[in-house]
Amino acid sequence: MSGATGGPLTILIIRHAEKEGDDWPGPGLTSEGKEDKNSLVVRGWQRAGAWAALFGTACGGTDYPTPTLIFAADPDGTENGTSNRPYETVLPLAASFGAKPLTIFAVGEESELVSAILPQTGVILVSWEHKAITAKIVPAILQNQQMKGIPDKWDENRYDVVFRLDRPSPEGSWSFRQLCARLLAGDSDRPLS
Repeated sequence: MSGATGGPLTILIIRHAEKEGDDWPGPGLTSEGKEDKNSLVVRGWQRAGAWAALFGTACGGTDYPTPTLIFAADPDGTENGTSNRPYETVLPLAASFGAKPLTIFAVGEESELVSAILPQTGVILVSWEHKAITAKIVPAILQNQQMKGIPDKWDENRYDVVFRLDRPSPEGSWSFRQLCARLLAGDSDRPLS
């Protein structure tokens, strides 16, 4: 991992993209097009490409900066079995830089993930399982900092939200925003409540 300590840090958190069984037609598919129930459906791959365009170019402006590090949940180490979706969601973005997402932590290892992120500077993107984002990752980042407006639950049907946390310095306070990019048809501009 790279990134010096002591400077500003932006953490962007997204939920993995659409999966099989969530009102989306077709099976999960690997990046090679093989059926796999643990992979994204076609709409999920479309979203992964849209995230790559948003975060990987100047299209997103200052709200959606290009990440310096990308973390995704380890596809083989989740609490509930295998899931390739967090990794696949950021694979096109990482590939546009000639890199791979860091998959050194699995679902269930959120405190270790946050411990690895907090000393960094720059922009970190995290692709993860939605329940752990609100229950474990965001509280671990904020530690004891009280903040209003942070949802305590991620809506099961939402794949289109970015949580953005900014800290000006290691001693500074965090700020939080929800961003709704409306990348695909049917996406909402309404933040999670």
